[in-house]
Amino acid sequence: MNLPKTAESTVDLSKAFFGQPRGLATLFFTEFWERFSYYGMRALLVLFMTASLAKGGMGYDAQKAGAIYGIYTSMVYLAALPGGWLADRLLGQRKAVLYGGIIIAIGHFCLAIESEKTFFLGLVFIVLGTGLLKPNMSVMVGGLYPEGGARRDGGFSIFYMGVNLGAFVAPFVCGTLGETVNWHLGFGCAGVGMILGLAQYVLDNKYLGEVGQTAPAVSAQTLQAQWVLGIGSGVIGLVVLLVLTGLLALDVKVLAAGAGVVIVALALLYFGFLLVAGGLNQLERKRVLAVAALFIFSALFWSGFEQAGSSLNLFASQYTERMIGSLEVPASILQAVNPLFIIGLAPVFAWLWVALGRREPSIPGKFALGLVISALGFLTMTLAANLTAGGTTKVNMLWLVLAYFFLTVGELCLSPVGLSAMTKLAPVKFSSQIMGVWFISVSLGNLIAGQVGGLFEKLPLPQIFGAVTVITLAAGIVLALLVKPLKGLMGDVR
Repeated sequence: MNLPKTAESTVDLSKAFFGQPRGLATLFFTEFWERFSYYGMRALLVLFMTASLAKGGMGYDAQKAGAIYGIYTSMVYLAALPGGWLADRLLGQRKAVLYGGIIIAIGHFCLAIESEKTFFLGLVFIVLGTGLLKPNMSVMVGGLYPEGGARRDGGFSIFYMGVNLGAFVAPFVCGTLGETVNWHLGFGCAGVGMILGLAQYVLDNKYLGEVGQTAPAVSAQTLQAQWVLGIGSGVIGLVVLLVLTGLLALDVKVLAAGAGVVIVALALLYFGFLLVAGGLNQLERKRVLAVAALFIFSALFWSGFEQAGSSLNLFASQYTERMIGSLEVPASILQAVNPLFIIGLAPVFAWLWVALGRREPSIPGKFALGLVISALGFLTMTLAANLTAGGTTKVNMLWLVLAYFFLTVGELCLSPVGLSAMTKLAPVKFSSQIMGVWFISVSLGNLIAGQVGGLFEKLPLPQIFGAVTVITLAAGIVLALLVKPLKGLMGDVR
C-alpha cells in the first residue's frame, strides 16, 4: 500500500513552528478561529436561553435550557462520526474541513437573526459543520508526524493551545457583546470569527503538503456498512432538527433522556462492526478494545468537565460576586479562565511528557490522573456551594478560578493525550472514524453534563457537585487499576 506523502516530505522544515512542522501553524490558527466561534456562542448559550424575554432572552427554565444545551453539544460531537466517515470515504480531510467551516459560519449567522426558529436552525448548522471539521483537523495534525512518538504528543499539546487561545479570547469579545449590548450581536461576532478562520485556512494550506488531500479506497462491503452508519446518524440528526425547529412535537427533555441511549447504542454497534466485520488483524482488534475502554472513561470525564457551560456558568451568573470595584464582570467572561490556564500550562505539559522519557505515564495512566485531579475541581465547587447558604450568599470568583485550575490540569492529562492516542491506536483505514468515536465519548459526556445542569434549580448545589466529585474520583481509581491490562492491549503504543 502506497501511503500519501506527508507535509514533512514536501515542505521546507526550516520554516518551523515552535520546533514543529510548519503545517501545524496552519491548523493551529484555523482551529483558533473555529474555537473562537464555538466557545463565543457557547459562553452565551445557556445564559441567553435562561434570560427573561424582557432582557432579550428566551425565558426558558434551567431544566429546558440544560436539555437543549446537552442535546446541542452532544450532537456537535456525535456528528464527528459521520463527518469522519465522509472524509475517509469520499472527501478527504482537507475538503471536509473547508466545507465544515462554511456550514458553521452559516449557522452562527442564523443565530444572529432574532427568531426562535432561526436560532434552532443555526444550532443544527453548527452541529453539521463541526461534525465535518472537528475530527478531520485532528487527523491532519497526526498526519504531520509519520514517526509518531513523544514529538507527536508535543505537537498535539501545542495544537490544543490554539484551541484554547480561541476559547480564551471568545468570551471577552462575543460574551461581552452578547451580555452587555445584544445577544444576537454576540452570536454574529462568532460567525465573523469562523469566516476569518476559513480565510486563513485557504490562504495558508500550502504548508500541509499532501496531508488530508485524498480519501483511501475501500471494499464495497465496508462502504455499504459505512453507508448504513451514515444514514442512521443522519436520521438521528433529522429527528433532532425537526424537534428543535418545532416541526415535530416532542419534549426536548424527553429527547435528551433518549439521546443517551441512542449514543451508547451507536457506539456499541460501531465497535461491534469494527471487531467483527472491519477486516482487522489481531493487534488492531486489541487496540480497538483499548479504544473502547478509553471511550468509557473519557465520557465520564467530559460529563463533569462540560458543566462549565451549564451548571458552572449558571453558578457564575447567580451565586458569584463578580464586582471588581464599580465594574461588574459579565458571567460569560469566567468561561475564559479554563483556556487561560491551558495557554499557560499546555507548553509545560508538552515539555513534561518528553522530559520524563521512560518515566512518562502511559496513556491510560494519564487518563486516570486526569480523572482524579478533575474530581478535586468539583470538590472545590462543593465547598463553594456550601458557602452560598442555600443561595442567599454570593461567593468570591476565586472559588470558580480554583475549580477551573483543577479541571484544566485534568483536561491536559486526558484530552490532548486522547486525541494523540486515537491517531496511534486507529487502524489506518479507519483513522478519521476512530477520531469520530473519540468525539462520540465527548458527545455522551456533554449530554450528561446538560442534564446535570438542568437540575440546577431542582436539587441543592452541594448535592449536585458532590455527586460529580464522587463519580469522577471513583472512575479515576478504577482506571488506575486497569492500567496494566490496557497497556497489554495497546501493544507498543504508549
